[in-house]
Amino acid sequence: MPSNAEIAKDTIEQFKKIQRYMAVAKKEEAKETYAVLKEEYLALKALLNVIGVNLIDIDTIKE
Repeated sequence: MPSNAEIAKDTIEQFKKIQRYMAVAKKEEAKETYAVLKEEYLALKALLNVIGVNLIDIDTIKE
């Protein structure tokens, strides 16, 4: 079973990746793609909040 640190590290990496994809989707005006990515972004953001990760420095989307 993964440790809390491993879970946090993996989730942070996923969170950062989703934000990159969201930025590209927004730039390309891919509204449906952005909406799907936003669902994943919000789920990851909620998980990170639950495990106590400070999002101030890593949340570039701020939604």
